[in-house]
Amino acid sequence: MAKSANLYARIEPEVKEQAEAILSALGIPASNAITMFYKQIILRRGLPFEVKLPEQLPDVSRMTAEQLDAELEKGYAQLQEGHTIPARQAFDELRGELHA
Repeated sequence: MAKSANLYARIEPEVKEQAEAILSALGIPASNAITMFYKQIILRRGLPFEVKLPEQLPDVSRMTAEQLDAELEKGYAQLQEGHTIPARQAFDELRGELHA
């Protein structure tokens, strides 16, 4: 078995709880998720996501029914155009990277 190293990090308790609840529902231990994150950093030679301030966060509570419908339609159109992959495929790819 490969050696392991400990990682100690401070994180807001609410953020930790919310993330771990999602990971638990996915069946992924937090340590595996952190390993996946680190492996993606190595593979991409940087963060595996874009880090920037959003132009504007949508505030659903301030949208009219028409605006909300328009946003939902945009999301549905993206789905129809194939801007997604099946969850099984995503997990298979992640598992493959863990064993690489």
